[in-house]
Amino acid sequence: MRVISGIARGTKLYSIDSLATRPTLDRVKESLFNIIREKIEDSIVLDLFAGSGAIGIEFLSRGAKKVYFCEKSHEATQMIYKNLERTRFIDKSKVFEKDYKKCLSELKAVNIKIDVVFIDPPYKENLAVKAIEQIISLDLLNKSGIIIVETDEKERELKELEKLQVEVYDLRKYGRVYLIFLSRKE
Repeated sequence: MRVISGIARGTKLYSIDSLATRPTLDRVKESLFNIIREKIEDSIVLDLFAGSGAIGIEFLSRGAKKVYFCEKSHEATQMIYKNLERTRFIDKSKVFEKDYKKCLSELKAVNIKIDVVFIDPPYKENLAVKAIEQIISLDLLNKSGIIIVETDEKERELKELEKLQVEVYDLRKYGRVYLIFLSRKE
């Protein structure tokens, strides 16, 4: 696993050898960042269910101002810190080693507004929609902010998302993985 583009381009990242985490494939990552490239510069990003932190680090490498990483696994957060040190992005980051609900509540408590949220939860745990529901109810998303969900359960996610104050503005398929791009409903 490596940083694809930006100032840390080519830097090899530490990864977790575990079935509990699955890194986003390079081709999916490249496509994701091409789709949202105009949203990256100077953005505030939340990498929810961050795993090794590769997606958030890619944002930093491409010009994001700050990335908040949320990951409840101690092993994974240690990997995030090692990767942030390797890429020299520790000063542009904050890592939360806790459940996503507690992380979102803490961000609200300090009035953080997010430009881009990337959500890549364990696929079978049905957490993406619950996380989005909390993000919207806590009003964490900037007015022009976006949420991106990586999932292999497109139909389930889309059906549940209809109930929330978000709208799907793009949907991409890569093998069995989908990226769902959301914005706030006005």
